Amino acid sequence: MKPDWTLIANATRARLLQQERGAPMMILESFIHPRGRGKLDASDGEHIEFARELAHLLEQEAQLDHFRSLTIFASSPFLGEIRAELGKATQRRLTGTHDLDLTRFGPSELEERIAHELVPHGDLIH
Repeated sequence: MKPDWTLIANATRARLLQQERGAPMMILESFIHPRGRGKLDASDGEHIEFARELAHLLEQEAQLDHFRSLTIFASSPFLGEIRAELGKATQRRLTGTHDLDLTRFGPSELEERIAHELVPHGDLIH
């Protein structure tokens, strides 16, 4: 069975996580925007390019059928920018989006926070 993927992101950094059924979550890849250590100007479009790069990677992996489902946790407005860039194969696997920045948490706390957010309490897609 294919793994479930989770993308946690903001305009300067992202991590792609993978979880096989019954196994702990693991970090597949980490991304840092080239200007991520400095302050990004929302008007310069660089954060949109970062969203586009992440969406392109996800689309390639979805087309190769490397994951079963995708959940995205990202801060606004970056969440909307990523969603706008997602390709068709990725959209078919998207099971939820959450306006929440989890990038500051370490691996041990991430799994617990993600599980808490995925507990059904209304719509999963916001």
